[in-house]
Amino acid sequence: MVSDSQIAQAAKVLRAGGLVAFPTETVYGLGASALDERAVARVFEVKGRPRFDPLIVHVASVDWVARLATDFPAEAQELARRFWPGPLTLVLSKTPVISDLVTAGCPTVALRIPDHPVALNLLRTVDLPIAAPSANLFGRISPTTAAHVGEQLGDQIDMILDGGPCRVGVESTVLQLGPGGPVLLRPGGTTLEEIEAVIGPVRLPAVDAKGEQGAGALASPGMLPQHYAPRTRLIVKTRDEGSAGEHEQRPAGRIGLLAFHTVPRAEDYARIEVLSPTGDLREATANFFAALRRLDKAGLDLIVAETFPEAGLGRALNDRLRRAAGT
Repeated sequence: MVSDSQIAQAAKVLRAGGLVAFPTETVYGLGASALDERAVARVFEVKGRPRFDPLIVHVASVDWVARLATDFPAEAQELARRFWPGPLTLVLSKTPVISDLVTAGCPTVALRIPDHPVALNLLRTVDLPIAAPSANLFGRISPTTAAHVGEQLGDQIDMILDGGPCRVGVESTVLQLGPGGPVLLRPGGTTLEEIEAVIGPVRLPAVDAKGEQGAGALASPGMLPQHYAPRTRLIVKTRDEGSAGEHEQRPAGRIGLLAFHTVPRAEDYARIEVLSPTGDLREATANFFAALRRLDKAGLDLIVAETFPEAGLGRALNDRLRRAAGT
């Protein structure tokens, strides 16, 4: 477990403009002071992240909202009471305290309070808002253990706090709140159904004919058509499409399967990862990125990934699969 002395050292690094990877309940984040433009610029550099992709700002308490956002609508306050700390990010109009570099030039800032003891201890100790995208190379599989962070970023960052595997396993849900009503920008660890039970109907973002959400700066992280991608080619199929190769010429070489719960034809695959033998979406979500990473390292020629029920956490998993496949 992370000691108080490690937390104190990490806070010192962050105050000095350094980068610290730390665990949250969703994935590991690569943290920098959101009030230090040089530190934030280093996050983009280390990740290879384009500067039109905004960062989520993590805070220790709801008291920070008044300093970082110009408005805190009643709906946002109700969601914060219900889901913070937790895997929900609220996009609100920003104050000048947060630079345009953090928000990719958008007039809004994405805020959340993470639900992890190490993250909360760090945020309280450093007493700063921390900009923290996932602690990995841009566009690649998100890290859910400290070892995953070390594999991709290694000695490019100043410190890694090892808080064990992430409990939720996919990124936070991102919800924009403003005059036009609530809009779901990214599905994640808080389900659409849970949100709508609190504030009523939520709109999905408008998409163009190509299925993309427009050009220019993004309103939220994780909105690019290709993201969360393994290096091995990945295709997505529904469970009723049968085994790999029934609807197209079977590729040569070794094929891996990322399965939700059961495997009807195991002989078709060289490597199989079953996310939840009991069909539990929460368990599948927690195992998702780690299993995808194992398949990516297994020397396969192709990964076949099954879709999930398009409800609850399944919506977030399907979103990650589509973007991992670039479809």
